[in-house]
Amino acid sequence: MGNPKAFLEIHRQEAGYRPLHDRIHDFGEVEQTLSTRERKAQASRCMDCGVPFCHWACPLGNKAPEWNDALYKGEWELAYQLLSSTNPFPEFTGRICPALCEKACVLNLFNHEPTTNRENEAAITEAAFREGYITVRHPERNGKRVAVIGAGPAGLAAANDLNLMGYSVTVFEKNEAAGGLLRYGIPNFKLNKAIIDRRLRLLEAEGIELRYGVEFSGESGIDELSDFDAIVIATGTPTARDLKVKGRELKGVHFALELLAQQNRVLAGMEFSKEERITAKGKDVLVIGGGDTGSDCIGTAHRQGCKSVTQIEIMPRPVEGPDDPQNPWPNWPRTLKTTSSHEEGCIRRWNINTLEFLGKDGHLTGVKVQEIDWKPNPNGGRPIMVEKGEPEIIKAELVLLAMGFLKPEHPQYPENVFICGDAANGASLVVRALASGRQTAQKVNQFLSK
Repeated sequence: MGNPKAFLEIHRQEAGYRPLHDRIHDFGEVEQTLSTRERKAQASRCMDCGVPFCHWACPLGNKAPEWNDALYKGEWELAYQLLSSTNPFPEFTGRICPALCEKACVLNLFNHEPTTNRENEAAITEAAFREGYITVRHPERNGKRVAVIGAGPAGLAAANDLNLMGYSVTVFEKNEAAGGLLRYGIPNFKLNKAIIDRRLRLLEAEGIELRYGVEFSGESGIDELSDFDAIVIATGTPTARDLKVKGRELKGVHFALELLAQQNRVLAGMEFSKEERITAKGKDVLVIGGGDTGSDCIGTAHRQGCKSVTQIEIMPRPVEGPDDPQNPWPNWPRTLKTTSSHEEGCIRRWNINTLEFLGKDGHLTGVKVQEIDWKPNPNGGRPIMVEKGEPEIIKAELVLLAMGFLKPEHPQYPENVFICGDAANGASLVVRALASGRQTAQKVNQFLSK
């Protein structure tokens, strides 16, 4: 720790977002960056605690104190070596991770000004690419082949580690490009897809084979890969949670990923007919679901030129924070989150239940909703929902369902088949998918090394 008093002398400084009136007119990344001097100053705030809870909170076990110290001292190459020793793709997590490590940071308990680990992570990685610290590695092959089904974060993390161990890895992806949720679920204003493509070029140069437009299903699909020594299933959580109320079939009711994936494809140059195109232009938009995917829908709707956006959530409004008495430090506080998309304009409501989709001539015109409340369940478990207010109608020509995903069910596979990421654990964070991919690669290596 180069400056033991930095956390007392230097306040937390975030890079912040581009001006609102500027960013809502394009899909460029909204987050800005600090200067090299400011970034090093922020890294100096890391205290190298006796018990670094950032290690504990990060699913990847990132060594934040070590690479923050290297960054503070200007040793950018060492900082990247330390960072990449635990995180295969820090350019992704440095942009989109909710930074579990920061909420567990001792400085968050001290004065709610944790070290800017996520931003530091992104800065270190960009410097590494820019300065040529990242080079193509050519691992010695061991003669064994592994198939990875799914090129999302978990599949790519598993493929990367297995490839570096010497296995010949082929990744099969059903879509036209790799990235999974990174490419098709996260808007460009949070993660520019050129960042994904840059990493994919490196993975291919290191020997990983990527095959697109190939889809497998169940045991019959696995049988087609019998010439591989092991198979990793990383197909994510493809089934979104639906809202089966009256009027669900009306034109204008879509799953969130239908909008998000199509918009990302449009930005990549793909064309859609007028009938196929999902757009918020000139429409009142209702987003059902209060999570990150719902937030991404809000930002996308603004950039498409919506008339208004309302977001409703069936659960109660989270506490304002920064502390959460029900989930105290160093755990993640379940407090109210306001994203850059929320700042761009949005009516937010909680404890709202959707009753019916209303329409005319087959097209959505509004949604009947009702305010509800939650009462403790005398038998324990999930609270009981009770009606509170009178039904009302929210005007909407476009509804986006952002209520999460269903955990996949799998048949019994042969012992050389491994499941990782959301496909194994249900929908979660990208950083957890990366950690699961790495852990699965170790399991595959142990199995094939017997």
